Amino acid sequence: MVQKRVVSIEDRIPKLKQERRKKANRKLIFYLLIFFVLIFIVIYLQSPMSYVKNISVNGLQWLAKEEIISQSEIEENANFWGVQTKELEENIVSHPQVKDADVSKSFPNTIIMDITELTHVAYVELDGKIHPLLENGDLLDEVNSSNINGDVPVLKGFKDNHYLQEIAEELANLSTYVSALISEVNWIPSDSNPYKIQLYMTDGQEVESSIRNLSANMDSYPSIVSQLDQSEAGIIKIDESGAVFTPYDVDKEEEEEIEEENEE
Repeated sequence: MVQKRVVSIEDRIPKLKQERRKKANRKLIFYLLIFFVLIFIVIYLQSPMSYVKNISVNGLQWLAKEEIISQSEIEENANFWGVQTKELEENIVSHPQVKDADVSKSFPNTIIMDITELTHVAYVELDGKIHPLLENGDLLDEVNSSNINGDVPVLKGFKDNHYLQEIAEELANLSTYVSALISEVNWIPSDSNPYKIQLYMTDGQEVESSIRNLSANMDSYPSIVSQLDQSEAGIIKIDESGAVFTPYDVDKEEEEEIEEENEE
């Protein structure tokens, strides 16, 4: 018969006390840790450490960083955790030149503003003054001629907001490459076509087209020009039916003959 070792209660009491003491110490350490974490959080929230220190603004081409920050109405020394990103986004989007805004936080104290601006599609000459034209058809306050961006055309002769709105939408749909090739656009309406326009290109060519479907018609411009003699300039009439090129040195009779031949 196997004998079992009997441990007296007196021998077990010190071990039980030691285990209880260890558990009590672990609980004390845990509560102290929570206490000090809470104290740190309170101190952090009440100290300058929790203030917004950096504001990063991305995506700007036409607007200044300071203008966006001012538009957001973020307070000086704002508490990082108290900043309401949705409220800042609504404030920024209310700017007439901003299409969209996304505001986020980056710990410990940085606010990031990602901005999508309304594109400047042209400059409009009105009463001798130059006004930027946005993709939605809105005109901005006049700018100095020295501040004009040469990558977009100058519009002249436009005196009707309806046609400005339409050409703004068409210019917004142009590729960046084709848009940069257009130097100037003149509105030359006729009785038969109130949408008629004349475009002067940076490569020396002249284009006659229509505001309607301008972006689709002008997409073919690089291909058309590539087929011409680079030393020969003239007028390219582009519409939905195709394109007709007439050199500047062709007289009126020859021009009419060319048009008749193309009609046939």
